Amino acid sequence: MQLRLLQYRPRTGPHEHRVVQPHRPLRHTSLFAPAPIGLLLGDHDGLNRLAGLFSFAAYSRHTVVHVPLRDTLPPDEGQGERVDLVLAHHSYGLRPSRWPRLRRALGQGTPLTVRTDEARTARDASAWRERAALPGCRDELRHTLHARTFFLFGSRDVFAEAAMSFACAAGWGPRQKGVTQGRLAMVSNLPGLVQQPGGGHPHEVLICFKPYPPLTHFTPPGRSARRRRPTAASP
Repeated sequence: MQLRLLQYRPRTGPHEHRVVQPHRPLRHTSLFAPAPIGLLLGDHDGLNRLAGLFSFAAYSRHTVVHVPLRDTLPPDEGQGERVDLVLAHHSYGLRPSRWPRLRRALGQGTPLTVRTDEARTARDASAWRERAALPGCRDELRHTLHARTFFLFGSRDVFAEAAMSFACAAGWGPRQKGVTQGRLAMVSNLPGLVQQPGGGHPHEVLICFKPYPPLTHFTPPGRSARRRRPTAASP
């Protein structure tokens, strides 16, 4: 996949950082913070680009991936606080408390085009699934919420597995029941989220496909674009 990004090189004190964002906003994608269950709603474009962004993050240990989502077009489903998304490797050492200052320092971005390797992503995701099935596996996504931003800290392989989850949602979401009427369809979830100690409901982020209105633009796979199913408002 080819991704168009904006690259930033902000400085905080003596340190220079590398931050990337999507070149175009994911207008029809929203993330509701997990408390403890979160919801990520996206159309095909949004979920597909998130798959690419997670894949890029998997192989970019010295880069912070920032996906602005809290000010996108609000969906008519979902509840709770809408938040941005930040991805970084454990080894980067990004502190969520310092993120607001870093974000304010982004300044003017420069265009960047990158290409992800889907075959490599699939191999590393498969390796993570094999390890995750073994007792004592600690290769997980550490997460926290701060300043209306949901932070995910992980390794190459767990980010690769998350990329596969988004690719699955982008591919299979349009085929689910009810989407032609505008309803969301839960297709996948973020893998490997670290769970809070002491029990209780496990933290989850459900990945859902949701076409954006007006629904006259949406054609499910396998159906001719010239013979769309009438919407409820159609005569």
